[in-house]
Amino acid sequence: MLNLELKTRLSREEVAKKLKKFFAGKELGLDLKEETAQCLTFEGGEGFVTATLCSEEGKARVDLVTREWEYQVKQFASKIG
Repeated sequence: MLNLELKTRLSREEVAKKLKKFFAGKELGLDLKEETAQCLTFEGGEGFVTATLCSEEGKARVDLVTREWEYQVKQFASKIG
């Protein structure tokens, strides 16, 4: 299990769009099980990825929690961080 927090210059909406493309897109194909303005949860392959999004002064803080998708979460974080 991995719990990772990062800040990005992207808006919360931009981060949500990138999360969906990366985790639920053709490459990984996880199922988007829950989506609210502040939280997205993806499931698949006996694991999950949950992203909690907060706006801070025009930027986004992203808290990522995962089981079984640690490598991919680190990849995603390096792309938006």
